[in-house]
Amino acid sequence: MVRSGTLILSVAARLLMPLQLLFSVFLLLRGHDEPGGGFIAGLVASGGFALYLFAYGIRATRTMLRVAPQDLIGMGLFLSVVSALPALWHGQPFLTAQWWTIPVLGFKFSTPLLFDIGVYLIVLGSVLTAVVALMEGDHDDD
Repeated sequence: MVRSGTLILSVAARLLMPLQLLFSVFLLLRGHDEPGGGFIAGLVASGGFALYLFAYGIRATRTMLRVAPQDLIGMGLFLSVVSALPALWHGQPFLTAQWWTIPVLGFKFSTPLLFDIGVYLIVLGSVLTAVVALMEGDHDDD
């Protein structure tokens, strides 16, 4: 693994990225009851990946992601649109919230959560697309 940053940045990225991703999931799940949600959670997650990108470079970050950032945008748009469909199937107005309880876990799953996950993926994919493009453009100047 080729490092493009300093030793301090590399160690910090390895320690902070998992914490940032965990915190982003916390913000995502907390979002429909209290401040937080898909947008801010996506920004926190993209900050973690950007830190890793600065420390280890584009190739290592793409390997870690395993999915192109543009594909994250597409998946997020798909989930956001799908979150509107259950209300239409029940004859209710567009984007009316639907709730389901998972009996084993006692977790309430809802269309607002599905919409927030879509926003999370859109923001994550958009920011990563921009940051990777800027980093690739910087390497083209060399």
